[in-house]
Amino acid sequence: MSAPPEEISGPSFDPLLPPQMAAACEDVGVRKATMNIVSLAVLAGLAGAFISLGAMLFTVTVASSDLGYGPTRLLGGAAFSLGLILVVIGGAELFTGNTLIVMGWASGKISTPLLLRNWTVVYAGNFAGSLLTVLLVYFTGQWEFNGGQIGASALKIADAKVDLEFGQAIALGILCNALVTLAVWLSLSARSNTDKILSIVFPITAFVAAGFEHSIANMYFVPMGILVKEHAAARSAADLSSSQLSNLTWGDFFLSNLLPVTIGNVIGGALLVGAVYWFVYLRPRSQR
Repeated sequence: MSAPPEEISGPSFDPLLPPQMAAACEDVGVRKATMNIVSLAVLAGLAGAFISLGAMLFTVTVASSDLGYGPTRLLGGAAFSLGLILVVIGGAELFTGNTLIVMGWASGKISTPLLLRNWTVVYAGNFAGSLLTVLLVYFTGQWEFNGGQIGASALKIADAKVDLEFGQAIALGILCNALVTLAVWLSLSARSNTDKILSIVFPITAFVAAGFEHSIANMYFVPMGILVKEHAAARSAADLSSSQLSNLTWGDFFLSNLLPVTIGNVIGGALLVGAVYWFVYLRPRSQR
């Protein structure tokens, strides 16, 4: 007699459905929030390096491009996707993605101190990993390649970021991390690395092409510009004078870009994506 169908059926390769994704996101958030601090810090450093590598590839891709604004940004966005692919598949702790931990917090499975500990350690680790990558790339002299056009690209990108208005930077940060956390959210449905990559590439390409602002990526973009601006050859290749780059300083980076963009990233990831999906799928059943 043949076995019942449920006994002979193999593993399912169907993607997870949104309610299952929400439960998975909550479980992952609990594990992240309770991870020992040393492992958390190391994985955060890796994430900063991974996102920086994506930012470096974006800088190279858009340098002296003749494709026009839209196609160049689209191609650059696809290149930048490398960063989140490395984070998700390689395993690392990224602050912007970890804003989704609010789903476990809202369910009462993660305490406020644990949530804040994760965000603080991961943010600091991302910053350290980004700065170390900036220094390594800078000392390779890679920014001098292609007749200095890569350095020129780095200068133009960094200068544009520190010239943003405070409120504008918040809004750009909100939209950015809504798309980043949606990329992470979609990857939770994946059954293979191919599925994960396809889930990541389109939202990340969209936020980069649109010019939205990612706090961790900016930890590479702006410091690299600050270092490169000290070289007259790079300024000449970018057709920018020292006076035109007067806002490209550490103070302007922290106050005019990193602070408002981080605020926007938290709103976009924690509220627009994490809180919304928690409300739909995880809030107490009596309230649904």
